[in-house]
Amino acid sequence: MKGSISFTVFAVLLLVHSSQEVYVQDGDLKFSLESVKKLKELMDENRPSNPRMVVSMAGYSPCDEKSLPEEFQPVCEREDAAMIFERLNMAVRDADLCEICANAACAGCF
Repeated sequence: MKGSISFTVFAVLLLVHSSQEVYVQDGDLKFSLESVKKLKELMDENRPSNPRMVVSMAGYSPCDEKSLPEEFQPVCEREDAAMIFERLNMAVRDADLCEICANAACAGCF
């Protein structure tokens, strides 16, 4: 079809299992909520605190962190690792939402 634009929509889901374990899913990848929160901490520690500072994040990778949870190691082998990490980070940006969704009664979690 001439002139059509195709794009991919990525969704990150919070999943609550019957055992009350909460997972964050990005495509076919699934990680524990606690590990994703740790990832967010690592990424936030390495973000410039002042947006006017000229600090490049291009060279930073959570994969270089010794305290990166082991379950992220397969992501580090992927070319799209930076995008995956950024989506996961965004998924838990509002920690209150994650805590609410840890409750099985939360309609927004699966």
